[in-house]
Formats: sequence, structure tokens, C-alpha cells
Amino acid sequence: MALAFNNLRKGNKYRLQNHGEVFEFVVTDIMEGEKFLLKDLHTLDKYELQDLLRYGKGKDYDLNEL
Repeated sequence: MALAFNNLRKGNKYRLQNHGEVFEFVVTDIMEGEKFLLKDLHTLDKYELQDLLRYGKGKDYDLNEL
């Protein structure tokens, strides 16, 4: 069962599966308006959670803590 966004905690690691892609990241900062800054665990790229969900939630959507 997928976690809700309000359960994400700074410093914790998560795996997001959406539209056939899998992302593993750590939450580096939580800003106002439920904006989450993330750092990819494999490529070390930084991005926002809304960038991963730009095209909506697919049938395979799943968010879990590692």
C-alpha cells in the first residue's frame, strides 16, 4: 500500500514506482505547500517530487519507505 505524501520525512529513503519507472530517493528538504526536495540515490540528481508526478499517478503507482 502506497504511503501518503504527508508521511514523508526528511532524511528518510523511499522508492516510487509510477508509469513503469522506479525512483529511489532521499528527502533532503520539505518546504511550504507540500513541496519536497529529493536527491536520487543512484545518480545523485536533485529534483522535486512534483517533477516525478507531473503526468499523474499511473496504475502501477506505489510509494514505500526503504
